[in-house]
Amino acid sequence: MTRTEPAGTPLGDEFHLYDTTLRDGAQREGISYSVGDKLAVARLLDELGVGFIEGGWPGALPKDTEFFARAAKGELELRHAALVAFGSTRKAGGTAEKDAQVRALLDSQAPVVTLVAKSDRRHIERALRVDVAEACAMVSDTVSFLVREGRRVFLDAEHFFDGYAADPETALRVLDAAAEGGADVVVLCDTNGGQLPLGLAETVREVKARTGYRLGIHCQDDTSCAVANSIAAVQAGASHVQCTANGYGERAGNADLFAVTGNLVAKLGMEVLPNGAAELTRVSHALAEIANIAPDTHQAYVGASAFAHKAGLHASAIKVDPLLYNHIDPAFVGNDMRVLVTEMAGRASLELKGRELGVDLAGRPEVVTSVVDKVKRLEAAGWSFEAADASLELLLRKEAGEDNGEPPFTLESYRVVLDHRDDGEVLSEATVKVVVKGERVIETAEGNGPVHALDAALRKALRPFLSWLDSVELADYKVRILSGHPGTDATTRVLVESRDGEREWTTVGVHPNIVEASWLALCDALVHKDLRG
Repeated sequence: MTRTEPAGTPLGDEFHLYDTTLRDGAQREGISYSVGDKLAVARLLDELGVGFIEGGWPGALPKDTEFFARAAKGELELRHAALVAFGSTRKAGGTAEKDAQVRALLDSQAPVVTLVAKSDRRHIERALRVDVAEACAMVSDTVSFLVREGRRVFLDAEHFFDGYAADPETALRVLDAAAEGGADVVVLCDTNGGQLPLGLAETVREVKARTGYRLGIHCQDDTSCAVANSIAAVQAGASHVQCTANGYGERAGNADLFAVTGNLVAKLGMEVLPNGAAELTRVSHALAEIANIAPDTHQAYVGASAFAHKAGLHASAIKVDPLLYNHIDPAFVGNDMRVLVTEMAGRASLELKGRELGVDLAGRPEVVTSVVDKVKRLEAAGWSFEAADASLELLLRKEAGEDNGEPPFTLESYRVVLDHRDDGEVLSEATVKVVVKGERVIETAEGNGPVHALDAALRKALRPFLSWLDSVELADYKVRILSGHPGTDATTRVLVESRDGEREWTTVGVHPNIVEASWLALCDALVHKDLRG
C-alpha cells in the first residue's frame, strides 16, 4: 500500500495544529457526542484550518467505529485537515499484524494513526505488568507495522514528564522505540496535568537536545497551566501541539485550542491556520452549541467578555486608542470590543457605548451627564445594564431625544389572578388594558404562570396592530433576588432575552414584585423591537 499523506495546506508540514476534541475532549463530564455531532465538529475544525483531527478510537467504541466508517464513505470531506485514528499498541506477547485493536486502526481508513504508549517505568511495570524491553517492543512493532501499511504514525508518550523525572532513561527508550519504528512525531504528554511552564519547557528542551526527534506536546489543565505549558513547549522546540475545542476534557480539561492558537498567531507570529485567526470566535461558539455547553464568556480571545471594559478609566483610554486597554484588535480573532455601562461608568464609557448602540452623544455633555447620573441611580436601586443593552439603548435614546416619539403602546393597567385548584393544578389568568394607536384595548389570557399569562394577554392585545409581533419569542428568562431586604421582601431583577430569527436582545426590569419586574422587561423587549424593526 502506498503511504497516504494528510491533506496539504499552504503552510506545509513545519508545524502541526492537532485537535483531539472528538476523543480526549469527549471525556469531559456532561459531553456525549452522537455520530452526527462528531461529523459536524470535524467539519467546523476543518473550516478553521487545523492540520489534524483525531476522530476517536475505532474498534474500542462503537460510535467511533461508525464515525470513521461514515467518513470513509464520503460523509466527511476535509479540505485542510487529515483525519487521525487513535488507539493502543499491540498487546504484550502478541504481534501487531494479528492484534484486533491494531487491525481496527487500519480498517478505519484514516491516513494518520496516533498510538498511545506508557513512558513511565512505574506504569509499565505496575499497570501493563511487563518489563521495559517488552513495552518498547510493543511500540516499535506496532509503529513499524502501521508504517509498512502506509499510515503516518504519531506516538503519544503517556505520563512522559512524570516518567522522565523518575527514570529518564526508560522514558527516552520508549521514544527511541517509536522513532526507530518510523513514527514521525513523538508527543510528550503531561497526562496528570501537574506540570508548570518553566520546568516543562526545560524538559522539552533537554529531550530535544538529547534525541533530535520531532517533538509534540499534549497538556492537561489540572494546574490551570495547559495553555501556558503548550506555548512554553513550542518555544522550547515542540512543533506539534495537541488541543481541544474550548479546553474540553477529563477532570479540569485540556489545552484550549482557541487560546493556544490565538497565542501562536497573535503573540508568536506563527502562521498555523491557512486563513488566519478571524474564525476563532465563530467556531468556538458553534462547537460549544454542539457540545450543549454554554460558551465561557470569560474565555481568552473568543469569550463575549474577552474585550469587555467596565471601568471608567479604561473607557477614557479606549476613547483615545482602543489598543491602550486591548492586547490585540478583537477583530483579529473575530471578536468585538464592548463597553459595559454600570455604576462604575464614566462619561467616556457612555459615549463609547452610545456609539456602539448607534446613539451619538459626542458634543452633548448635558445629555451624557444626565445619563450617567440616571444609570448610577438605577444601578444603586438594583438595575443592571451591562447584560441588557436593549434597555440601555432605550434609556439613551430617550435622554437624547431620539426615541421616535410615542411608544407602540401604553399601559392603562393590568391584573393577574392565580388559581390553585383542588386537584393540584395551578393556572394564572391576566387581564391587560392598553392604548394602541389611540385605541383602548382590553384582553385576557391564561398561562401556566403569572408571567406567561401576562405575556399572552399583552400579545393578544397587540397582535392586530403590530405585524411583527409573532416573529418575536422569549428565548430566556432569568430572575435574581437582590440583597437589601430579607426573604420574600427582597427586590427582584428580571432579565428577558428575546429573538426574532435575525437577532437577539436583552432587557431588564427591577421591582419588589416579580410580576412587575417581568412586565417592565417584557415591555422594553417589544418597544426595542418596534424601534429597531
